[in-house]
Amino acid sequence: MKGFLPDRRNILKMSLETVWVFGDQLNRHIGALQFAHPDTHQILLVESQSKIASRPWHVQRAHFMIASMRRFADELRQEGFSVDYQQAESMSAGVKSHQAAYAPSRIVVTEPNSYTARQLVESLGVQVEKSNQFLCDSTTFSQFAETRKSLKMEDFYRWQRKRLDILMDGDTPVGGKWNFDEDNREPPPKTGHDRWPSPVLQKLDDIDAQVVSDVSANTWGALPDGTWATTRAGALKRLKFFVTKLLPVFGEHEDAMLQSNWHLAHALLSPYLNNGLLLPDEVVRAAEEAFLAGKVPINSAEGFIRQIIGWREYIWNCYWRWGPEYKDLNALNAQRPLPALFTSRDSTKMRCVQSSLQHIYDRAYSHHIERLMVLGNFALISGVNPQEFTRWMWNSYVDAAEWVMVPNVIGMSQFADGGMLATKPYASGGAYIDRMSDHCKGCVYDRKKRVGEDACPFTVLYWDFFLRHEEIFVKNPRVARQVRAAQQLKDRDEMRETAVTILARLDRGDL
Repeated sequence: MKGFLPDRRNILKMSLETVWVFGDQLNRHIGALQFAHPDTHQILLVESQSKIASRPWHVQRAHFMIASMRRFADELRQEGFSVDYQQAESMSAGVKSHQAAYAPSRIVVTEPNSYTARQLVESLGVQVEKSNQFLCDSTTFSQFAETRKSLKMEDFYRWQRKRLDILMDGDTPVGGKWNFDEDNREPPPKTGHDRWPSPVLQKLDDIDAQVVSDVSANTWGALPDGTWATTRAGALKRLKFFVTKLLPVFGEHEDAMLQSNWHLAHALLSPYLNNGLLLPDEVVRAAEEAFLAGKVPINSAEGFIRQIIGWREYIWNCYWRWGPEYKDLNALNAQRPLPALFTSRDSTKMRCVQSSLQHIYDRAYSHHIERLMVLGNFALISGVNPQEFTRWMWNSYVDAAEWVMVPNVIGMSQFADGGMLATKPYASGGAYIDRMSDHCKGCVYDRKKRVGEDACPFTVLYWDFFLRHEEIFVKNPRVARQVRAAQQLKDRDEMRETAVTILARLDRGDL
């Protein structure tokens, strides 16, 4: 009878190789998995309980990672693979449990995306296959770096454009310029704040409910609402939606901020790129093809593609080039503990901070300018410890990963590396936020004031920041002018007294 016939995979189980897949490698075309076949390979995924319990994750971040893993395991089973989905105390415990139960002929894994994971893989003695999850690996990046006296993202981006032949006309960039950033800095429009289509939502099911239940003990934030897809099919649908509906208008208001609109024309694709549901080449080519078909203007296509092949790939390689010690740098000796306002969106009256934190609470997301020029800027000018701020960002964002958070926060946002990544600190006062957002109108603080109870904390701390670090930044040609301007303020002494008061209120949770 057919029901008594042995499963061929069970017969072969003792000789099958195991492909161990990490939760940020969820794609059949990544590394070791691209060559796997159900007749010769079995799959291991490990859900680490200690990792889930290790910190207070945003519930949508935890749900996105775990639900994506579980659904990917199901897809592999449907393809015919034997999948061992371990819910273990730790990653190493999961691997050892798999070895005991399945006795694979060997375990192979794609090189992981963090130092900690690579150390774990090395300690377990499994075979490592080279990753193709990024467009520029460390060997190729070294070829670029060896020809440069200093590393600059813009130089790397142009090199990538030529190497990958993206938006190129021979050796000349399409449109005659490498960078159309000056066209992408428009402030928010005064009306029509709902002009950008809302993101596609995914229907939630029993898997989602089970994941939320499993991670709820140590999470916070609004529950998942379907904003973040957890399958490759869902991610591809999001990519198509962005390219057809949003990319045509992506560039113009790329840096704008609105209290009433959390997404504007942003792609919202970074979570899928970071866990493997999308690959960078397919994302970039989709954008380029839309431009070549005349459906997208050059400033939008170039601005988006620069984020992928320039910024993202540059940050990835900087993470590996500078080593694990980079995360501990604190060049400005910023020692303020993480203020309570970052963990409670109702604990500040600053509308720009309030709005950014609300966006995070609602969807584990805020776009790059809110991250850099509101939250990161405030942490920088108020002297928050960069390691504590990095950890908070890592806990809070759906697209967080160590390789992206460490260089972006330590280097670009907090200048804690002393200028290894960014040539200037990304500090600004209330004037920038007023120009690029609708936050300042109606705020209890006046962005034009440097003194008094209603003086804008961003404006006051901006000037105070350059005076606190004047010896360092007066030598920096990109910000020396601001330092000298701060030194010449007529109300300098009173402004500094206001800064002391503001920081004391910040520490009390009364700002």
